[in-house]
Amino acid sequence: MAAMADPEVDVLVVGGGPAGLSAALRTARYDRTALVLDAGDGRSSWAQVNRDYLGFPGGVAATELRARGLEQLRDYDQVQVVQGPVDGAGRDGDAFTVSGGGRTARGRTIVLATGVRDEFPRFGGWEHTVGRSMFWCLACDGYESRGQRVLVLGHTGETAVEALQLTRFTRHTTLLTTAALDGDLRAALAEHGVEVLEGDLADVVAEDGLLTGVVTTSGRCLPVDRLFTKIGMRPRSELARQLGAEVDEDGYVCVDAEQRTSVPGVFAAGDVTRPHAHQISAAVHQGSQAASAANVHLYAPALRGG
Repeated sequence: MAAMADPEVDVLVVGGGPAGLSAALRTARYDRTALVLDAGDGRSSWAQVNRDYLGFPGGVAATELRARGLEQLRDYDQVQVVQGPVDGAGRDGDAFTVSGGGRTARGRTIVLATGVRDEFPRFGGWEHTVGRSMFWCLACDGYESRGQRVLVLGHTGETAVEALQLTRFTRHTTLLTTAALDGDLRAALAEHGVEVLEGDLADVVAEDGLLTGVVTTSGRCLPVDRLFTKIGMRPRSELARQLGAEVDEDGYVCVDAEQRTSVPGVFAAGDVTRPHAHQISAAVHQGSQAASAANVHLYAPALRGG
């Protein structure tokens, strides 16, 4: 964590994805100071093209949107962006603190835009397939699966539901799972033509990040164009817990309609706040809303309005 020009900023923003950058931009537009702390390893760092964000015909790569956001912030002296992990958060009097890399930063408020950590099957070159032929979000990438040979991998009933939903786009859908599916799910899968294979992923055939086949633990070889994986997703809510903010049973940070957490002065935005609607458009909105709520919090009570 680099040294700061000022001893304390108005808003600490933890996370440099769409939610965090949006929060920083909105903070600057209120002429308040912000420090963005970015580990650089969130979902927007993968090679995924977002095709449902308004204003980008043909889509925009998540990494490009991230780069554009950083470029946009360069117009504002009120914002500093620091690369590096944050591993601790706490209070120091009236200020919030975050620490990492042997340094500490202070802010009058804090926006947590820490996202989630996805679990992916590991095989040689797996990281090159993420966002190119291996995906985690039907809402983001289901449309491009039309007519494709799709394998859905996961070991819960939720995975089976995703396989069923993907039949909206393609008749060539296979489910690979170790889950004990109930009779109703199995009947629905059969009705929609989804082949169910019991087992796990053993190996893949891929070139330049594009899958062409997979091998299951039973030795079955399947031709595959796209792999949707739902083997695990964990919200990065450790800092929220350290600050005493309420999280739900799945670990997502609880917020109100204005992105306030249960701790005054602590706000959260983006994928860390809810298990659904993990979309860039939602993250950008929530980041902006969190910063707006932080701005109101920073005013003297007489200036906050009704």
